[in-house]
Order: sequence, then C-alpha cells, then structure tokens
Amino acid sequence: MNKKTERIIYWVLTGLISIIFLGSAISKFTANEEALKMAASFGLDANTNMMLGLVEITCLLLFIIPKTGVLGTLLLSAYMGGAIATHLEHGHSIVAPCIIQTFMLFVAFYRFPELRTQLLNSKL
Repeated sequence: MNKKTERIIYWVLTGLISIIFLGSAISKFTANEEALKMAASFGLDANTNMMLGLVEITCLLLFIIPKTGVLGTLLLSAYMGGAIATHLEHGHSIVAPCIIQTFMLFVAFYRFPELRTQLLNSKL
C-alpha cells in the first residue's frame, strides 16, 4: 500500500470516528427530546448533559489533531468507559458503546504506531 492510500484510509477512519462522537455531542448541545430523555434516564439534567457534550467535543478534537491524538485516544477511551459503566448501572444495553469503543481503538492503533508498539510490546 502506498503512502497516499494510507493517508486516505487514515483520514476516512478518523472521519468516521468524528461523525460518531460529533453526532453524540451535537445531540447533547441541541438538547433534542431524545437526548434529554436518555439523559433523564441516567439521572442527568440538561446542563450536565451539555457539559458531557463539551467534554466529548474536547476529547474528539484532541483525537483528531495528530500531535495530540494519543492523548485524545486515552481520553475518549475513558469517556466511553464511563458511558459503558453508566449504561450498566441503569440497566441499558452496552452493545453500542462497546462497539464504538472497540472501533475507536482499532482506528487509534492504525493511526498511531507508537501507541500500538507501546501497548503490544509492553512487559508487565
């Protein structure tokens, strides 16, 4: 695979992750009925939900920027871990957050060879 093809794959995968998290954050900012209903089922009010959207956007921006991408990956992983824990606590399905987390980590492994090397070659 040549460099140009790798770069295209790199940005397409990053774009897919961005669409997922951006859609989620926008629903929190616009406070649409479905987002507020979901937030209320978790015991969150509209302001807290909006703050979660701000955290989500911040983590996503760090993920998108190549120089801060590894930090963004770690923060998005933590964010998704919180989402999975919240879903478990309230009896909701964890399938969607787990799929998103897994896909995001696969994309991060592709985008950041240093992350892949560090995690796969570490000795505990």
